[in-house]
Amino acid sequence: MNHRTVIDLRSDTVTKPTLAMRQAMFDAEVGDDVYGEDPTVNRLEARAAEIVGKEAALFLPTGTMGNTIGIKLLTEHGQEVIADSRVHIVDWELSMTAWFSGCQMRTVETTDGILTWDRIRGLIKPVTFNAAPTGAITIENTHNLGGGRVYPQEVIDEICDGAHERDVPVHMDGARVFNAATASGRSVREIAAKVDTITFCLSKGLGAPMGSIIAGSRPLMDRARLLRKRLGGGMRQAGVLAAAGLVALEHGPAQLPNDHANARFIATRLAEIEGVIVFPGETNIVIFDIAATGRIPREVSAQLRERGVLMSAFSDRLMRAVTHRDVTREQCETAIGELADVIGG
Repeated sequence: MNHRTVIDLRSDTVTKPTLAMRQAMFDAEVGDDVYGEDPTVNRLEARAAEIVGKEAALFLPTGTMGNTIGIKLLTEHGQEVIADSRVHIVDWELSMTAWFSGCQMRTVETTDGILTWDRIRGLIKPVTFNAAPTGAITIENTHNLGGGRVYPQEVIDEICDGAHERDVPVHMDGARVFNAATASGRSVREIAAKVDTITFCLSKGLGAPMGSIIAGSRPLMDRARLLRKRLGGGMRQAGVLAAAGLVALEHGPAQLPNDHANARFIATRLAEIEGVIVFPGETNIVIFDIAATGRIPREVSAQLRERGVLMSAFSDRLMRAVTHRDVTREQCETAIGELADVIGG
């Protein structure tokens, strides 16, 4: 890359820890978390549970581990898990639902990533001699490849109410649920009120250097701690990481409206480029289709890299730009100018 300053729009996972996070990490009181003796981890878990409105929470290294544990907690081997066809659990988590939980995915095609109860109802199966019974339903809020779409609250509640009437639990992959809360004007507690388990990332829009949370009832989280150990997630003096997570949890959401505004700016500018089709979005993710320009996303991505702009190519049609704390409005404008020049060239 020829540019000294790189504009990184690949993901909100690329943010660097703030000075406040670094200081909190330096000052963190620590203990052995496998023994439950790290006070900073314990504070993070208690605060996370309070914010999402669940009895207990567990600090994890990654969101993939959180979703893996969440599905395992709610299912038995040989069951099905109903999900939209493009959720992260299906496309980007190494088939952990099959590998660890022994369940198969029953996927549903949607136009925008928003799965509704009407689409789910007819797929729920009881125990029979032939069909795999339904073990759980999972929804992703916000929906990454749906363009950062936010689930309407009434849709979440209807799914949970209908599922629970049939004794089927619901897991929410809320990796960016704080973005959903910001866009909808609702609290995360309200969004997650009826789901049985929820995961969210500290290291995406909230800006921590690493870490995720899973939350649910206390009995489920007691089991989750054992599953975390089985997956190699037992951490020792993890308070140095949890300290940054606490800062992110308390102060990270305040930045999200700015991220969303920058994403809408990018989407508006993209729509002005001939041949580019922008997916509707409400948060910090912009998915756009460049097929009509005659350009190939991976080649456009490579050319942008040479100009100091990083954007992801997702298929032979789609690209993605993700705004975050470490990218300014001016950098967004520069990035779209470079994209327009590459596509036009």
